[in-house]
Amino acid sequence: MKLSRILMIVAALVILALFIFPLWSITLEAPQYPRPLSMDIFINKFQDYNPDDIKNINLMNHYVGMKFIPETIPEFTIFPIVIGVMSLIGVLIGIFKNHKWFLGWFIVMVILTIAGMVDFYIWERDYGTDLDPNAIMKFEDADGNPMGFQPPFFGSKQILNFIAHSYPGIGAFLMGAGVILSFVAYLVGKKEVRYN
Repeated sequence: MKLSRILMIVAALVILALFIFPLWSITLEAPQYPRPLSMDIFINKFQDYNPDDIKNINLMNHYVGMKFIPETIPEFTIFPIVIGVMSLIGVLIGIFKNHKWFLGWFIVMVILTIAGMVDFYIWERDYGTDLDPNAIMKFEDADGNPMGFQPPFFGSKQILNFIAHSYPGIGAFLMGAGVILSFVAYLVGKKEVRYN
């Protein structure tokens, strides 16, 4: 089997790491919590980093009117199907199609990745800004507008006395590696055609 095909098959299988490793992690640090509160976001669930982290985040959020982090969201049904189907398609392309199809798979995966990131940003924005007007505690900015508590999409951000950190998890890096590897497979395949 040609190297390009092997690379494409490996690329398609690597994205299945999303079923094992977290896609994203959010951590909240504050003086009143000696151990930071953290949650990992997988493609099919939210998960505490330490026991009761999500429960404590929800209790804290309740006071400022933020929604509870739910046990499930529609994306947790959609994302696993998309990743499973794209992995299967990638393996089949690697076995039966030429290198031009590798590029097509790469482009589709880039589009899906961007769509997933936009969806995550919209969820975060809604989660941090659509506050209950009857919340126990209300905070306003310097102009008197209600404060939002949106965690950063990427990086760290001060929110009241908390520092929120939001970074990709191992699953995101492995998925990225798989997507890049599919492009490498395309380049190798192109070279193989040229020299055959």
